[in-house]
Amino acid sequence: MTHTTPSEAPTKASKTRRRFLSAEKKFQIYLEAQSSDKPIAVLLRREGLFSTDLARIRQQVKEGALERLSAKPGKKREVLDTTAYDALKRELQDKERALADLGKGNGVTS
Repeated sequence: MTHTTPSEAPTKASKTRRRFLSAEKKFQIYLEAQSSDKPIAVLLRREGLFSTDLARIRQQVKEGALERLSAKPGKKREVLDTTAYDALKRELQDKERALADLGKGNGVTS
């Protein structure tokens, strides 16, 4: 008879991989949980989720809805990633330097 210590016993968590759910799939699960005539436990079992996962999805849907609904009407502001911003900033600095050099060459003082 062999004895295994808890540290030697294989854990289920180490063998299971975390699932990635797309935004569309999360929203589908949310809608089904909100309007389903079946018990939520059936949905959770079918999707392989825990009740905490559904609570997290509900919270994300709420935050997303509040963010969109709080947006002011009108033209949306364009968001630049940091690399594009840095490239534009460098380009502007180069142009400012070139203008300053041109001004110095023509005898114009600033």
